[in-house]
Amino acid sequence: MTHYFHRQIQLWGEATQEKLQRKKIVIIGCGGLGSSLAYALGSSGIGEIHLVDFDEVSVHNIHRQIAFKLGDEGKFKADVVKKSIEERCPFVKVTAHIGRLEDFTCKDIAVDLIIDATDNLPSRAAIDAYAKSVNTPWLYGSVEAFNGQVCFFEQSSFKAFVISTKTPAGIAAPIVMHIASLQANLALRYLAGLSVKKDWLYYLYFNDEGELITQKFAMPKMQSSAAN
Repeated sequence: MTHYFHRQIQLWGEATQEKLQRKKIVIIGCGGLGSSLAYALGSSGIGEIHLVDFDEVSVHNIHRQIAFKLGDEGKFKADVVKKSIEERCPFVKVTAHIGRLEDFTCKDIAVDLIIDATDNLPSRAAIDAYAKSVNTPWLYGSVEAFNGQVCFFEQSSFKAFVISTKTPAGIAAPIVMHIASLQANLALRYLAGLSVKKDWLYYLYFNDEGELITQKFAMPKMQSSAAN
């Protein structure tokens, strides 16, 4: 393991790398964000990763969901991602849960961090409710067109968002990996015991001149009764 993670050990030492081996996370969704997150965090030495997804690979997924290739159509996404991550890193244990969030929550599996990689607002609201019920922080991420959002939720709540029925635009492949990378960096810092700015929403977008803009917004802290 020391040789495999040599560059990371140079960064933070063997004790922190060994600490990551004891961490457990769950990634909800194994599409564009989820497969990129699983690659980044699985290859970083997180000891146990749970993947939750009910969907099968479709050909239109492949251009932006890096774990999949032509020929994977019809396979469960979680199974494909599990196999790929375990082949890349022999030091991570990956469990695929074929089903929806509620199917996972009833198993009472304790994790250190919950990561959202879904593609709809109701699922994120359900993740927030689950996270609050088990007193565990969670990482939100979303992408649309050339835009993306990320937030590390701890004391704030997804209820701060105004839920709408807006039909999403298309998605460019690179922004998916960009947002997943930001989520993965925040997750890795948190799990390694490094400082993380919590309850701040990061909004990234390209303006009309092609300039990448990053905006930050403090999320309102929610009273405990409001999260129940």
